[in-house]
Amino acid sequence: MSLRVVVADDHYLLREGLRALLTDGGEVEVCATAGSAPELIASVDELVPDAVITDIRMPEGTEGIAAAHEIRGRHPSVGVVVLSQHADGSYAEALLAHGTDGLAYLLKERVGDVDELMRALGEVVAGRTALDTRIVDALIARRRARTPTVLDALSERERAVLQEMARGLTNSGIARTLHLSESAVEKHVSAIFAKLGHEQPDTHRRVAAVVAYLGASR
Repeated sequence: MSLRVVVADDHYLLREGLRALLTDGGEVEVCATAGSAPELIASVDELVPDAVITDIRMPEGTEGIAAAHEIRGRHPSVGVVVLSQHADGSYAEALLAHGTDGLAYLLKERVGDVDELMRALGEVVAGRTALDTRIVDALIARRRARTPTVLDALSERERAVLQEMARGLTNSGIARTLHLSESAVEKHVSAIFAKLGHEQPDTHRRVAAVVAYLGASR
């Protein structure tokens, strides 16, 4: 069964390009497109798709973030993937300010990677979170600039594992990405949650805990 997705971008060619990219593999049905936040919200209200992919700027500012919040509030079952040209931690913090479940933040330069985009869609549809690794870096940098955090207690390897956790990867996925054994990843994960105060073993909760920490109060 294909995922039903609404695509929103104020540029027609980008909307249609994304539609073609998504539908080419047969796993996604783009049931509507929108050129503005009001159009997007109206389409979601009418169609209640599995997920939305929206540009952060429609037509200017950060209407994509506001629309994401409204959609998640009105339709908690609808996942939202926000696309941005900016690896800016402040935008990610704004997106995650009211909760992390069912939300993803990807850089537009990743859109050509269909596997990455499909992974993000799968995560938000399942109620989880997906962040581009550069966004995780930006969030960490913002928090460090404001005040020392418990992230300072993490080793370099633990930080690398945490970044992959924030992307929503499982332990086996992290092991493949970082070229570690799965048992080594499990030890790093345990150490990370011990240091951050989040020791739940459940994958969904651990990702939410990490992302919530990174986007915590200013």
